[in-house]
This record gives sequence, structure tokens and C-alpha cells, in this order.
Amino acid sequence: MSRPTARCSASSASCLRESRSRASACRGADRSDGASLTSIRRDAVSRLLGDNPAIAELERELAQRRDHGLARTRRIVDSAQGARLSIDGRALLAFASNDYLGLANAPEVATAARDAIAHWGVGAGASHLIVGHAQPHAALEDALAAYVAPCDGARALTFSSGYLANLAILTALASRNDVIFADRLNHACLTDGALLSRAKLERYRHCDVAALTRAMEAAVGRRRFIVTDAVFSMDGDIAPLPELLLLAERFDAWLVVDDAHGFGVLGDGRGTLARFGLRSERIVYMGTLGKAAGVAGAFVAAHPAVIETLLQTARSYVYTTAAPPLLAVALGAALRSIRNDDFRRAHLAELIAVFREGAAGLPWTLSASSTPIQPLIVGDVPTALAVSDALLARGIFVPAIRPPTVPAGTARLRVSLSAAHTLADVDALTVALREIGRGFA
Repeated sequence: MSRPTARCSASSASCLRESRSRASACRGADRSDGASLTSIRRDAVSRLLGDNPAIAELERELAQRRDHGLARTRRIVDSAQGARLSIDGRALLAFASNDYLGLANAPEVATAARDAIAHWGVGAGASHLIVGHAQPHAALEDALAAYVAPCDGARALTFSSGYLANLAILTALASRNDVIFADRLNHACLTDGALLSRAKLERYRHCDVAALTRAMEAAVGRRRFIVTDAVFSMDGDIAPLPELLLLAERFDAWLVVDDAHGFGVLGDGRGTLARFGLRSERIVYMGTLGKAAGVAGAFVAAHPAVIETLLQTARSYVYTTAAPPLLAVALGAALRSIRNDDFRRAHLAELIAVFREGAAGLPWTLSASSTPIQPLIVGDVPTALAVSDALLARGIFVPAIRPPTVPAGTARLRVSLSAAHTLADVDALTVALREIGRGFA
């Protein structure tokens, strides 16, 4: 009987040891789980208290922007577009919008939009390639192609914005084995489109045809694209399009022209190509419809093969909902005004001449611009902000444009003129600038 007892005792000792080991392991697991729970609670509290490293990094970057005077703010406008706006509850004389012909609140355009709602409603419902392409879209595209006519038999394709249009052009037509030659001061959407295309991007000095020529002589690629703004949005100067087209012909390249700020204003309204009398199957023309046209959207006009390629393959066209048909109806009315109302462009040209005469002698550099964009180059960011604030104190709003929108050391006031302004409005601006300028001379 003693042997079984011994065996039981030995077995009990072994069981006890195993039990203690399991208990110790459980206690360790409990401590580990407790530590994990404590860590989770600590992380949750940290997030609530703003100690999240990812958020903290963003907040540091935002603080740096504020410290350098580069933070942007949105102003609340509670009036229709025009020369005078109600901004943040203040009535201001504004020289800030791209409504160059004063069509954004023109009665004929507003009436067309209102009447269109009764038939077309307020939404397109789908992309152009499903059931979103309405009769007003088709009519607008036909009218734009015939009006701009960058080449014989051109077609047009409408987009919801100029940004989407430029992304479409460059990502659909260019690829890895191609080369894009782009002006250094091109709009951001042209740069983004070039980068997304995966083509090699060569940026040449602003409007420097000789530098572009050297770059094209040295580059190797399947397709070549010269890409440029027609009117540069922050400088108001005009690209040397005739010379660029000659280079496109010499090097068998495409010429992509972003005429966001020229369409409706230059070339009797037809844009910068018409100003120079240029037509070619090599030209891919983009014009916006939310600036001089006063509504919203954009279009590309080019050879039918180019337009069909965009329609079939451009992701920013294929995979987005069409703009509401009512906007296409409104744009039809705006296009009729652009085509027929020469008095708007004549008045705008007079305003430009009066402003340039009145701004002569200011302590800041007035850019050599014949367009409604009249930049005053101030230089450093604090001075640009101070001059803008001084104008605001006098009831005049002119935005200060700072890096990275413009190169460092070239902060400026971007004076934007509209046919909605009067001569008295422009006189008020130049008088205020001279008063403020005396303090900075």
C-alpha cells in the first residue's frame, strides 16, 4: 500500500508544481494584459489631450505656415459676384475675382440658368458616358469647337473644371516614354498632370524660347509635348505662342495651351490663339468657363482624334459625374455674350490703360501685362500683407499672393480688373495705392 501512496505523493507534487507554474503564467499573462490595457488607455487619453504624434506633426507644420505669414483663410462672401462684394459682413470694392467680363451675375446668364431648371432639374445624375450627357452639353461643345476652332474640323469636350481638363490632357496623351517641356510658371494643374502622366518632365525658364530649344534638342522621347499657360495667372504676361508652335513643328511635338485667362478676353473673345492668328492640328487647347465666361467648368478643343482619345481614356472625364445641364444652358448664354458684346472687352481695355497710368510711380514693380491681371510685385511677404491690409482698411480688397503660389521674394498684390468695374472704381484704387505707397517709399 505504501508504493501507491508514494506514487500518489510524487504525482501530487508534480501536479502541484504544474499548478503553480500555470498560476504563475496566468499571473504573468494578467500583468501583460493589464499593461496592454494601460497602454491602450494611455494612448486614448493622449489622443484626447492632443498628444497624438501624427496630429502634432500636422499642427507643427500649420504653425510654421502661420509664423511665416503663409496661412490661407477663407472669406465668406454673402453677395452675388460683382465689383462690390459683401465679404465677412463688410461692403468692399473688390479687385480679386477672375470674372473679367462681368458675366457671373449678368441678367441674361442668370435668366438662362433659372429657366433651364424647369426642364433639366439641378443634377446630371451620372457621368457623360452613362446617362449624364444631356442635349445642352452636346450643343455647348459644338458651339465652343466652332468658336475657338484651333484646327479644321475641331471637336470640343467639356469638363467640370480646368484642373480636371488639364489632368485629362496630359495623363491621356503622355506616358512613361514621353517628354513634357513645361514653362516654370505654369499653373499647378499642368504640373500635376505632367507628374501623373509619368512622362519625363523638363521645366524651362519662363517664356525663354532659347532655353526650350536647347532642352528639346537634348531630350529623347517617343512623344514630345510643349505645355504652357497662354496668359500666366500670377503675372498677366502672354506666352510666345507663335514661337512655341514653330518649335512644335520642328520637333514633331504637341503644343498644349492652357488659355484659362485668355478665353473670352483676347482675340475678340476667341482667346490667345486667335490673338496670334494660330491654327494647327498640333494644338490641344484648354479654356475655362468660370472666369471670363462667368459660370463654371472648362473645355478642351482639338483635332477629333485627340478629343476621342480623351473621351475614351481620360480618367478625370470617364470617372466623374457630368456638370448639371443647367450650367451648360447658362454657358450657352454666356458664350453668346462673349461672341456679341464687344463693349465689355472695350471697356475692360480702357480700365487696364487707366490703371497702368495711375499706378505709374508707385514704389513697387508693375508687371508688363496688357491683360486684366495687373500684379504689383512687392517682394517680401510681410510688406505684401501690410499693403493688402492697408487697402482693406480703406474698403478695398486686393489679395496678397505669397509663396509657394509665386517664387520666394516676389510676393505681390494681384489686381484683377473686370468689365463690371467703373473708371471711378479704378481711380479709387490708384489713389489709395499712392497714399499707401508714400509710407513705403
